[in-house]
Amino acid sequence: MRHTRTLRFLLPLLLFTVSLVAQPKQLVILHTNDIHSSFVPHEAAWIKENPKPMVGGFNELSFVVDSIRKVNGEVLLLDAGDIMTGNPITDYTYDGAEGGAVVEMMNRIRYDVWCPGNHDLDISLANLGKLTAVAKFPTVCANLQDEHGSLFFKNKPYTIITRNGVKIGIIGIISQELYSLVNQNNLVGVKVASPVETVQKYANELRAQVDLVIALTHQGVDEDVDMAKQIHNVDIIVGGHSHTRLKAPRTVNGILIVQAGSNCENLGVLEVTVDHQAITKSNGQLLQLWYTSNRPVTGLSKFIDSFEKKIDADYSEVIATLTADWKRGENGGSPLINFVADAQREAAMADVGYINVHGVRKDVSAGKITKRDLFEVMPFRNVLVTFQLTGAQLKASVLNSIQNHAGIQLSGVKCIWKNEGDAIVFTTFLVGGKPLDEQKTYIAVASDYFMGEAKRYVGFDVPNKIFSNTTLFSAILNKARAMKTIDPKEEFRIEQAR
Repeated sequence: MRHTRTLRFLLPLLLFTVSLVAQPKQLVILHTNDIHSSFVPHEAAWIKENPKPMVGGFNELSFVVDSIRKVNGEVLLLDAGDIMTGNPITDYTYDGAEGGAVVEMMNRIRYDVWCPGNHDLDISLANLGKLTAVAKFPTVCANLQDEHGSLFFKNKPYTIITRNGVKIGIIGIISQELYSLVNQNNLVGVKVASPVETVQKYANELRAQVDLVIALTHQGVDEDVDMAKQIHNVDIIVGGHSHTRLKAPRTVNGILIVQAGSNCENLGVLEVTVDHQAITKSNGQLLQLWYTSNRPVTGLSKFIDSFEKKIDADYSEVIATLTADWKRGENGGSPLINFVADAQREAAMADVGYINVHGVRKDVSAGKITKRDLFEVMPFRNVLVTFQLTGAQLKASVLNSIQNHAGIQLSGVKCIWKNEGDAIVFTTFLVGGKPLDEQKTYIAVASDYFMGEAKRYVGFDVPNKIFSNTTLFSAILNKARAMKTIDPKEEFRIEQAR
């Protein structure tokens, strides 16, 4: 009888407990990507009015993340790579790593997981290892491997985290185009396995162990969409690399795809309901991180201020004055990109200078320009490389640029071309103001990154390269300092006849 009474008492409790276990669970996923060391607020460049409002920075990010945590309890905070390159803070050593202070700030914001991006390898593979040592959160990148298929440093293929009762497996993936994105000197002994095959392998392994499988990727939204069409056992792709502001998630093959822009200007928020290893409801958005000046002082804000003061002291020197805005653009006549091409040609005392337009990373407003402005225009540690071209090869490289939209601008060259039937004919081709001599040998210069991608940019591999110790940043710094006043004017150096 006692056993019967006990069972009568326990049965409702057991049923209640089962119902609690089986009921759907709510999870909030917060995500960033392509922060590019934007740890302090900056002007919202897309706003036309002046003065422009300020946006971003880790202090604002931390405040918003903490506010969401207070409302929702346990949330998941992810970063999809490229925390480095874009601000001088990456030149400062902290805890043994150049740029380590950025990771320490992420520690204090309490990130849960990150997947490195291509720019996190800009300094070196060894420094990426040091960054992972600073991180108090897991580094996941399953397809960044050595020649034997093993992973580097503290890197893992995936990690499993439980948040708000939801068990989540998170797989990291970096772009398979890494060799076209990073100085190849930094990639000795590195191979990148197939993103699709790697994700599928670990998703299959994780599916029975977890409620959700997330692919944390740094390869671009188009590649994420293509991958989603080919895989299964994955619920969400949190992406980076293409700087895409997905205001709402895309759904491809039942997989949610999200990305949050760049430069710490937005925080991605994805709310999901999980039931029996499936997402039954979702809602995603981007929160714009507008700067607010009256945030409370915290340990993080003091840490941020300490590095901002160091950078201000070292990089606040006024180098020159701009009489008009410096714009990048991609129409082939950008005065800023021409300036960079000219600076490297002059620094190398070459006949021709090549620059890839996407390597120039910031517009600059008219007025006084500082050393920091110039650093942010060209934040990479690229060095100048000289090489020889015959006039015929130089002509072929320009033809490649026209036909394949290679995304380059040149210094020292003036071309006018037209279509004649199916052929492109040059009506003018000057080098240093003189007609091109196809038999002559010319000295050319480009960055070491550009040379690693010579086949894409000029149409062929270049032999006998000579690497210098002069950085592209120092070349533009010295040119601006010598000019003192810069009067930007659009100039088309490769132009179609009208």
